[in-house]
Amino acid sequence: KNPEDVVRRYTEKIKVVPDEDCTICMERLVMSSGYEGVLQHKGIKPELVGKLGKCGHMYHLLCLVAMYNNGNKDGSLQCATCKTIYGEKTGTQPPGKMEYHVIPHSLPGYSDCKTIRIVYDIPAGIQTNEHPNPGKKFSARGFPRHCYLPDNEKGRRVLKLLIMAWDRRLIFTIGTSSTTGESDTVVWNEIHHKTEFGSNLTGHGYPDPNYLDNVLTELSAQGVGEDNLKD
Repeated sequence: KNPEDVVRRYTEKIKVVPDEDCTICMERLVMSSGYEGVLQHKGIKPELVGKLGKCGHMYHLLCLVAMYNNGNKDGSLQCATCKTIYGEKTGTQPPGKMEYHVIPHSLPGYSDCKTIRIVYDIPAGIQTNEHPNPGKKFSARGFPRHCYLPDNEKGRRVLKLLIMAWDRRLIFTIGTSSTTGESDTVVWNEIHHKTEFGSNLTGHGYPDPNYLDNVLTELSAQGVGEDNLKD
């Protein structure tokens, strides 16, 4: 996945460059990229500007290459302005397993259906090059983790997208725990889950009438949208 090829795949060249800022380097688009001299890239001249295909935001091509090199280089690109994802974003979740089954109990607010229980299990291990401290151990506290969805049409849709997010390694990552402050540990990664079953003492339970819509929005922000679902 050559950075130059990735950037060219998702952009079209601009003939008439507008006199506005490149929001990556903060230089004007009519000037050379701020990465000129910092990043040498044969084939991409520092004054070249490209427009992203779906959202239309414009950047120096060299700035897009720099941004790509700074990410986890998975062949996807994310617009720095509106966060639109091009290609398939993958994360840095360490190996583990995801299982799910239906239990014959109802969640608060969903008395008319059973409940889907998801069980995530990730063991402790050693960080690799994609993690903050390669070669160092990472801990995995609180596993297996149990999470809950209503077993209705929307809940099953969310489950399908969570399975896709798991396969793309987007549910967890390695970082610093916001609850304990521990570093080099497995943490949630911007897709909220309900981990409390019959009550809502922590705020991570039901009833929460907006939760399914909110998690669909969070999944979509990671590039896992309902357009990915094939019947």
